[in-house]
Amino acid sequence: MRKSSEKRKIREMHFHRNFPIREIPKRGKECAIMQSNQTEAEQTVTSAVRSMTGYGRAQQLIGNKEITVEIRSVNHRFLEYSSRVPRAYSYLEDRLKNLVKASVSRGKVDVSLSIQTVSGTDSQVVINHDLARSYLEALKSLAEDLQIKNDITVSQMTRFSDIFTVLRVADDEEEMWSAVEQVAQEAIGNFVAMRLVEGKKMEQDLLYRLDLIEQMVKKVEELSPKTVENYSKRLHAKLQEVLQNNALDEQRIITEVAIFAEKIAVAEETVRLGSHVHQFRQILASNEPVGRKLDFLVQEFNREANTIGSKAQDLEIARVVVDLKSEIEKIREQIQNIE
Repeated sequence: MRKSSEKRKIREMHFHRNFPIREIPKRGKECAIMQSNQTEAEQTVTSAVRSMTGYGRAQQLIGNKEITVEIRSVNHRFLEYSSRVPRAYSYLEDRLKNLVKASVSRGKVDVSLSIQTVSGTDSQVVINHDLARSYLEALKSLAEDLQIKNDITVSQMTRFSDIFTVLRVADDEEEMWSAVEQVAQEAIGNFVAMRLVEGKKMEQDLLYRLDLIEQMVKKVEELSPKTVENYSKRLHAKLQEVLQNNALDEQRIITEVAIFAEKIAVAEETVRLGSHVHQFRQILASNEPVGRKLDFLVQEFNREANTIGSKAQDLEIARVVVDLKSEIEKIREQIQNIE
């Protein structure tokens, strides 16, 4: 009997400690104040959220070369690079790749390089005189053998294209790279700027949805103790209906309510979810690629929301959880576009 009495007292203490109806909203209010202060501090940090979709182009006339660089990118889990470089300038490809990768960490990036000579020439024509003489002797011999008129002219000799060879004059590789790098830097600047503009809009949308999630978490915190209170009332009413005039065992009711309260407690989940929201804002405010970190963090959002949903014994809380998971899914879809 003594052991049973001690267990009952422990359960009562556990119930009153974990489910003070007036204290839960207070804790929620304190969390809201703390998060508000944290948010104000975070807003002083300059964000650099970038979209993975972008386009940048630059064209310059350097010397006698018109150089054009185009960069475009779309979403991708990792960094996938591809380029189109004229065969004659293939020695620039690795340098161009390293230059672009220094400014891009994620996305499917396609780079196009075009180099046109607008004045002068970068090639020379070499004539194979021996081969030309062979052609000429063969034609003369043919005319004599067939006794036909020999009307060979220079213009007719040009029909034999293998007499002529076009040789490209070798470029100074360092000088050429210096020119291409200058144009590529401008294209990358335009490319990154477009990513930042789109990234800023995405950041604003994410912050808006984080505010909605915080409001929903606060709503769950407010409804949770009411669920326990309503359960206690329903249990009293049910037992009075069944027992009618018989005395109710108040101690047993308190024990049952405590067990129920422990079963549906979501305080841990709401606190962790609030912590995840705070961390999400911190990551957004950082000056580094954040897409993968946010992707992982949203998985934790879903984990906490699913746990709250599985514990929900109240229709209103269930509705809030549905809306909560909907907002989390919108965030998950949005961050698939973030570098």
